Amino acid sequence: MDSDDDRGADGISGAAPAVAASTGETSAAGVFAAEVPVAEVPVAGALGAGAGDCEAPVVVGGMAGLSFPYQVAAAVALAVCGVIACVQLAMVFLHVAPSNTLTKQHGAAVDEWIYPEFEQNWKLFAPNPLQQNVAVQVRTELAGPDGPRTTAWTDLSAEDGRAIRGNLLPSHVQQNELRRAWDFYVGSHDDQNRANGLRGSLSERYVRRLVMLRLTGHHDGETILRIQVRSEVRAVAAPEWSDEKISTGPSYRVLPWWKVEAADVPKGTAGYEGADQ
Repeated sequence: MDSDDDRGADGISGAAPAVAASTGETSAAGVFAAEVPVAEVPVAGALGAGAGDCEAPVVVGGMAGLSFPYQVAAAVALAVCGVIACVQLAMVFLHVAPSNTLTKQHGAAVDEWIYPEFEQNWKLFAPNPLQQNVAVQVRTELAGPDGPRTTAWTDLSAEDGRAIRGNLLPSHVQQNELRRAWDFYVGSHDDQNRANGLRGSLSERYVRRLVMLRLTGHHDGETILRIQVRSEVRAVAAPEWSDEKISTGPSYRVLPWWKVEAADVPKGTAGYEGADQ
């Protein structure tokens, strides 16, 4: 029967391999060696029931972690930065936007803010996108038994407008074809309607073909001898709250008469045979 000393020795020697096994260390003889005393090994529940009641301190970050004076200073700094950013966006918008009531009244202030550091070499819209209404109109010279006769002006842009109005899904042709054709012509000709190179000749041919296509069905099959195109430009009236005085009278750019050729008339439409004559 073992003595108390033997049992104590066995208890210590029995715990050592377990500790050594947890560290994964072995002695040269292949026996687990315990370098840590048994008393230093933490035992579950050894700290007592009250140990679980301790909580780690909560660390507050961001502005909430600052003292009140620093919070006020940070809020003021953020507000100033936000105001400056809004003013910058507003000034850049007015700089790149078309001429309007605000830019006419405060143009000097806008320029002082923008130049030279924030100069912009682009525009938000095309020139006068909403301040002018441009209508493309055409009249024709028809062959008749008593000789040629000239018709009244037909507003092709108004026809496109009627087709678009009330249409939830208007086609791109109705919205853009005529307008882009006219812009193409104006951009490739000078004020005297002289073509600027090959693009001028191409734009003239394009306008002639487009106008003849739009005239299909207008004259009950009568032969069209010549066509004349013009643009009517009217400025959009100033709003009621504005003191700006704007003339809304029309101004015209009239192109010369063009003799209709076979290349101008879509095949299979009325007037094609007359073009060949």
